[in-house]
Amino acid sequence: MLMACGVSTGRLPAAEPGGARAYLTGTTVPGFPTKCDVRVDMTGDREMLFVTHLFTLHVPYDKVNTVEYGQHVGRRYAEAILISPLFLLSKSRTHFVTVGYVDAQDRQQALVLRVSKGDVRAVLAGLEAKTGRRVEYTDDEARKGRG
Repeated sequence: MLMACGVSTGRLPAAEPGGARAYLTGTTVPGFPTKCDVRVDMTGDREMLFVTHLFTLHVPYDKVNTVEYGQHVGRRYAEAILISPLFLLSKSRTHFVTVGYVDAQDRQQALVLRVSKGDVRAVLAGLEAKTGRRVEYTDDEARKGRG
């Protein structure tokens, strides 16, 4: 079992409450699953955990070198077709957080998370507080709509 910047393999006990739920859309970490639900646990003093149903990734806060936040804004076409054309007037926002860090082998790694609207502010505030890094915004929409 690798602990520092590593992946723990094997079955986990039932996930304890706490941490933000997210969806892992992509990663450069070898052997770590993508396109799955993940719990981001920042309750530790020295490291954050990315917990899936099979794996846990340990990332020390002092190894994080990038925190980015961006949004994807789209129209609600399906709802407009199925329910009411008034849905064309509203926008749907998808919130993405990217965490970049250096692993135990001094390789740059990244995780891209889709975070729910209700959790994005807490995730960004927690990352800034624990890592000491300022959040970089991918565009002005993301800067204005931080959650």
